[in-house]
Amino acid sequence: MSRVFVAALALLLGLAANASAQTPVKLKVGDAAPQFSRGDLQGRPFDLRRGKIVLIDFWASWCPPCIIAIPHLNQLQKKYGARGFQVVGVSMDDSANITKETMQKIRFDYPVVLGDAKLGNLYGGVLGLPLQFLVGADGKILAIRSGDFPPTALDKEIAAALKKIGPS
Repeated sequence: MSRVFVAALALLLGLAANASAQTPVKLKVGDAAPQFSRGDLQGRPFDLRRGKIVLIDFWASWCPPCIIAIPHLNQLQKKYGARGFQVVGVSMDDSANITKETMQKIRFDYPVVLGDAKLGNLYGGVLGLPLQFLVGADGKILAIRSGDFPPTALDKEIAAALKKIGPS
């Protein structure tokens, strides 16, 4: 084989390997939730760790169902926070400024981090909003909801998961 052919083949194989590394992996119930750490937009660190039941809520300021769900997520955080439950909002807005403007208009009783394509790809590619992942204390995905669903869609799953980790 010629050197040019070998070099071209190596380049193509390298590009293919790189492309597959960036391709989102479709997550399903029972899979381990990808770990992430980010500073939240309130100025505190957030780290997705095992040991808590976590509801990861991918949302954006331009998404009406996402905005409608926020008061209910606040209620869940207040109701179950002391029992080992944590909501984290992952804003998929284009900038922190847009998200912060929304946060000035709507109260959030839970951390909000800024999402991006890298974090979205970890969670299977965020192609539509809202998108929620309920993660168990063991770090495994218990439920996934996407699209326009009732804000209370995960309430039973949250209560069941909390029952497994201890009394109320």
